[in-house]
Amino acid sequence: MPWTETCVMDERTKFIIDVLDGTYSMTELCEYYRISRKTGYKWLERYRQGGMGALQDRGRAPYSHPNEIAYQVKQAILAVKKRFPRWDAPKIRVRLCREHPGWEHYPAVSTIGSFLQKQGLTCRRKRRHKVTPAELPLTGGRYCNQVWCADFKGHFKTADGNRCNPLTISDHASRYLLCCRHVDRMGYEPVRMQFEHTFCRYGLPEVIRTDNGAPFASHGLCGLSRLSCWWIRLGIHPERIEPGEPQQNGRHKRIHKTLKDHTARAPAKNLTRQQRRFNEFCAEYNEHRPHEALEMRSPSQCYRPSQREFPSRLPQISYPDHMQVRRVYPHGDVIYLGKHLFTTESLRGEHVGIEQISEDVSRLWYCDYLLGLTDHVKWRIMPNKSRSLSSAAAALSDYKP
Repeated sequence: MPWTETCVMDERTKFIIDVLDGTYSMTELCEYYRISRKTGYKWLERYRQGGMGALQDRGRAPYSHPNEIAYQVKQAILAVKKRFPRWDAPKIRVRLCREHPGWEHYPAVSTIGSFLQKQGLTCRRKRRHKVTPAELPLTGGRYCNQVWCADFKGHFKTADGNRCNPLTISDHASRYLLCCRHVDRMGYEPVRMQFEHTFCRYGLPEVIRTDNGAPFASHGLCGLSRLSCWWIRLGIHPERIEPGEPQQNGRHKRIHKTLKDHTARAPAKNLTRQQRRFNEFCAEYNEHRPHEALEMRSPSQCYRPSQREFPSRLPQISYPDHMQVRRVYPHGDVIYLGKHLFTTESLRGEHVGIEQISEDVSRLWYCDYLLGLTDHVKWRIMPNKSRSLSSAAAALSDYKP
């Protein structure tokens, strides 16, 4: 004869049936089923409230928690997430503090993140690999308008098949996005027009940092292009990162990733709607989005326009009296000491200054920008690769013709 199998639910059911039968007292039944009288009365009370189904085990989780997020706080979190769907928990918490300054307590960042995860409103981030900081003497960009960064985000096609070329300009210190505009082509004229609009609105920076692509650079002397020559005329120093080293302009590249996530996945139907997305992104990024590197302030709270106004006319080029001034011919050469000296076609029509410092060496200037050293023996120009005039002077002391 097989063993008789039983379970907890069967035992509880038999216990209740025996209690209701009334043959034995509660004390006797509890001793028989080997439970306390307190437990016996508990199961009897549950049966009276919910029948036999109430004898099932209940969850041990508490019905309420003293540190649970209040309903109004949950709704506020969901409202911010709905308005800014790509914001993470730290930015949402800062937004709650700004929108509801009267709250006594604000949920922790981890609490907000856990709540959003339970709601299915977050996704796991990809692990980012850190890169070694560049050791080149690039300008620090410690204050607003000391360094602006400019680049093309990378072209893509809108839904109607048109090519979109977003030009972006940002302030290095405050991360303020100064410009995000589509240009028809990556040439000198359309790009210069966008820079003119930006200069008129925000003033002039001291340095503009770019990569080595067109129209920012060329293969000519010092990598100067027509656009960078125009910047020099305005008193702006062009600064370029090394080829294949995008981390040297990492802050601006990081903006491109956020820009792509917000505006180009998936692209808009046409260029007009795509530009509208760019404008909305700039407003959100500059005015509302907290930035961790700015102590959770928005870029608009840190940025101030430049006090150097954009001139209505290009300033005249002037050189000290000890320099010889030469005009650059259309093919990029100048006549010096009775010989043709090739500079770059980007300077055609401009005037350069030649400062002779010895019998065999002279400096070549364009405005206040040192182009390089002229070797009178080999009759060639050694481009200035240094970042500052002091470095150029050190290179000059080591020069041996």
